[in-house]
Amino acid sequence: MKFGPANHEERCSEGHSSASTIATIEAALSADPDIDSSAIEIRMLGPVVLLEGFITKAEDREKAISIAAMIVGWENVHDRMLSRFPTQE
Repeated sequence: MKFGPANHEERCSEGHSSASTIATIEAALSADPDIDSSAIEIRMLGPVVLLEGFITKAEDREKAISIAAMIVGWENVHDRMLSRFPTQE
């Protein structure tokens, strides 16, 4: 999957808004059947995407970061997600 120019700063200067970046990442996360993104929140701080909220599987962290990085570049993704793994009873 490729989304526009390789440099996210170029894209932002061309009028690509924070709202559309967030919407694109949310849509890509929702479209992936291998990740539970229901508790992941996406925010922007300038050109940087902040992934916040909770994950329930370790694999979800890497997958969410990878999906966001495909859209804005690795250097523009900051992981603030917390692990909330189901307890064994």
